[in-house]
Amino acid sequence: MPQHTPATPSVRSIALLQPLHWLALGWRDMRRAGWTSLLHGLAVALFGATLAAVAYHRFWLLAGALSGFLVVAPVLATGLYALSRALERGEPANAQVVIRTWLRWQSEHHNKWESDYWCLLRFGMLLALAATGWVLTSAALITLLAAAPIETPLDFVRHVVLAPDGRLFALWLALGGVMAAPIFASSVVAMPLLLDRRATLFQAVLTSWKTVLANPLPMALWAALIMGLVLLGFASGMLLLVPLMPLLGHASWHAYRELVDPVTLTARDTGMEGTR
Repeated sequence: MPQHTPATPSVRSIALLQPLHWLALGWRDMRRAGWTSLLHGLAVALFGATLAAVAYHRFWLLAGALSGFLVVAPVLATGLYALSRALERGEPANAQVVIRTWLRWQSEHHNKWESDYWCLLRFGMLLALAATGWVLTSAALITLLAAAPIETPLDFVRHVVLAPDGRLFALWLALGGVMAAPIFASSVVAMPLLLDRRATLFQAVLTSWKTVLANPLPMALWAALIMGLVLLGFASGMLLLVPLMPLLGHASWHAYRELVDPVTLTARDTGMEGTR
């Protein structure tokens, strides 16, 4: 007998500039969580620096890899969501919260084959697959259509960004936007919702789309802020990613809290219905 799938949570409408408030709240959480929060940014910055060092002379590949970071970032920020949730509840926000989030959240299930048991992992794998697809697409596009071999960042700027006709760069941006837009719409609140509530992957993605459709201009601003701050982090040689990564992660938690009313779903770690 088929099981009834609960309806998706309702979503709220917000003001255009509300994403700026999320950043302010994210900054507050980052300061309160301290080094536990900053370690997330340090880990991402070190990974990015290692990737850049290994692929520096293969920038045709590195360009896609760095931009693909935006796709998997919601998964990498899971520990930051948990820290913000702990602060919201007045609980200690420390390394134990992060470890418990990654290793023990699933221990509450009696049936390991429940539909939401592997939802975080499955969604992370889907985002990683999408990022890999973009890396390969970007590499093929640059390799086949660039006027000269793209081996360094300077080559990319000279022969792609500043190319006389500009068609390759426009195509690269347009294709990246076409691939990134549905991924952003699918993930903008999905990961915090999956962490916070007993939701299926379908419910989380559909709720994420509902928030974007209900708030197109604020969410466009939020996407632009995320992209701009991440690019700033890349431009700084990854150094600014140390504070910017946790800032965006904490802010994303507050985006979820203001956009989604999860009262119809059971809290994942308390077993209580209807908590806010």
